[in-house]
Amino acid sequence: MNLSVDLNCDLGESFGAYRIGQDNEVMEWITSANIACGYHAGDHNVMRETVEKAVKNNVAIGAHPGLLDLQGFGRRKMQVTPEEVFNLMVYQIGAMRGFAEIYGTGISHVKPHGALYSMAAADKVLAAAIADAIYRVDKHMILFGLANSELVREGRKRGLQVAEEVFADRNYQPDGTLTPRSAPNALIHDVDLSLSRVIRMVKENKVKAVDGTDVAIQADTICVHGDGAQAAVFVRRLAEALSGQHIQISAAGDPS
Repeated sequence: MNLSVDLNCDLGESFGAYRIGQDNEVMEWITSANIACGYHAGDHNVMRETVEKAVKNNVAIGAHPGLLDLQGFGRRKMQVTPEEVFNLMVYQIGAMRGFAEIYGTGISHVKPHGALYSMAAADKVLAAAIADAIYRVDKHMILFGLANSELVREGRKRGLQVAEEVFADRNYQPDGTLTPRSAPNALIHDVDLSLSRVIRMVKENKVKAVDGTDVAIQADTICVHGDGAQAAVFVRRLAEALSGQHIQISAAGDPS
């Protein structure tokens, strides 16, 4: 059986005079870029620059819409109605589509950011609002959502193609959710451990939770973060590890 997986990264998170992440270096190794749309990070200048880089590197372009929370980087939960979520999704996707179109391309996928992503993973009403917004803007865009989440289920229910996402550097709870970033063990800092966990998720569809139990998981796309001190080195090592296991790296939805 030929195994294939997408390698995605959250990019374009700089804004104004603030530079965040190792976008140029990371772009060489990934197949999908989730580009911030200006609400939680990014701005109009960075959005265009990042789209241009993605096109030059043959990386699939994705919108990465978040809550309107620049100060909190979109990682603080907010009380929002399904209508608000629908509208913020349409607004940010629309902005990203404009930049994609001037380079003669389109948006291949949408991945909600931060708190919005986590909230929709557990809240089927918010998940349905996100799925509906994507479907009504362009039903051919792929929805990236946490594996086994409400977001994935509502996306499928709405008729979208979905890519179930796993995380290379995050610990999992026994119910398959991510360990909250507020917890001391939220992140995995051991690179070798991260790599072995990813390989197992792709090849065996399992991940070990914080309590030692195995959780069934589907790995269509792997998220890596581009804002760490060793981000580029880690992404390169992960890409090499996947190739070493004869796992093809290709963008989500790519028939090849």
